[in-house]
Amino acid sequence: MHRRKQIAMTEEERAEFLATARTAAFSTIDPWGYPHTVAMWFAMENGCPVMTTYAKSQKARNVERNPKVAFMVESGETYDSLKGVLIRGEAELIRDFEYAVSVLKRIHEKMLGALVPAVEDAMRKQAQKRVVVRIRPVRVSSWDHSKLGGGY
Repeated sequence: MHRRKQIAMTEEERAEFLATARTAAFSTIDPWGYPHTVAMWFAMENGCPVMTTYAKSQKARNVERNPKVAFMVESGETYDSLKGVLIRGEAELIRDFEYAVSVLKRIHEKMLGALVPAVEDAMRKQAQKRVVVRIRPVRVSSWDHSKLGGGY
């Protein structure tokens, strides 16, 4: 069996990994054609990563110009524990205040736990200047080196 197929995650394994992962590397293409990569908190929605950013941010401007992006989540400290998912896809910016609030809430709950009223009020203020970035996967790669069973 080809090694790449041996370490690939199943669709269910990828979904579980992405549902519990904390931080992703999100790459867009800058005005000069170079990758612009930033760390992002995110949530998953029907197989698509979603996150928010300021509408005037570099990554939002990059997506407006070129929607082709990469999104990678990885974990592991040793070779036999390396695990990750790389999504190459098309990003879209969604300018919808209530949707931005809902994505901010889901990310907050995933990363920090239950919302308290003061945090929700701050979130609603934040959402006024934010857009949602949703990535539609085009090509997905994954790896889980623990599947090698020590045979690396």
